[in-house]
Amino acid sequence: MSITAERKAALIKDYGIKPNDTGSPEVQVAILTERINNLTSHFKTHVKDNHSRRGLLQLVSTRRSLLDYVKKNDEPRYKALIERLGIRR
Repeated sequence: MSITAERKAALIKDYGIKPNDTGSPEVQVAILTERINNLTSHFKTHVKDNHSRRGLLQLVSTRRSLLDYVKKNDEPRYKALIERLGIRR
């Protein structure tokens, strides 16, 4: 359910503004999106896993807050990010 260190490093490299950039909202949203996608596929086989479903809702809420922050400060950056990640909004 969690992402591997290699995948996380690849996301940081792809979405980071500078090397080892883990704090920018783009990187955080990309990592959260990867975790959300992994959990979504997990629920296709484990339908009754309600404890993990609560964690999924928390991840979605955190991602939504970060996306709202990016949208409030820089709308073109927000539009580019959701387009790049394939998030519907």
